[in-house]
Amino acid sequence: MTSASKLTRPMAPSDEELVERFQKGESSAFDTLVHRWERKVQGAIYRLVGPGEDVRDLSQETLLKAYRGLGTFKKEARFSSWLYQIALNVCRDRMRRGRGKSYVSFDELSETGETGREAGPSALDLIEARDLSRQVAAAVATLPEEQREVVVLKEYQGLTFLEIAEALDVPLSTVKTRLYRGLGQLRQQLVRQGVRGGSPVPAPTS
Repeated sequence: MTSASKLTRPMAPSDEELVERFQKGESSAFDTLVHRWERKVQGAIYRLVGPGEDVRDLSQETLLKAYRGLGTFKKEARFSSWLYQIALNVCRDRMRRGRGKSYVSFDELSETGETGREAGPSALDLIEARDLSRQVAAAVATLPEEQREVVVLKEYQGLTFLEIAEALDVPLSTVKTRLYRGLGQLRQQLVRQGVRGGSPVPAPTS
């Protein structure tokens, strides 16, 4: 059997294709979107409002709002940006009602697998990393809301500047300014705490 005759796995539909299917009446398309995005949404909410039952509640509220609004979703924006925008608004509403505190935890580093060497970290490495993550969490929690949101979305959710601009409905230059100021404040705070070395979070790349 030649390689040309081998069966190839069909490509997964894009978010936009799934949105179009949903708008045409295929309700199962939304289930696929939920499966694809639920954990990422929960991760963003966890880093914005902190651990607790609120995370699951806010995630479900976000997805419910998305379900109700998807029928009128306009394709000028990316689905991911639109979904994060809903999540941000839900978190802001909860914090303004005083039912959640601003808190960011990086004890469980991102879902992207940035966890260390191939051979695995030593026990000392893990203790040091956890201690540093707590210091970063405390520093991020003190950032103004606008800067904290951009830092979380860019450095720990992996969104591009353009996606963040769409999610926040602000100019691209505003996103970059908020990110650089936020990272600058984080570095200054960690230096004051005696943390030496480079940036506590990855440098922006796009």
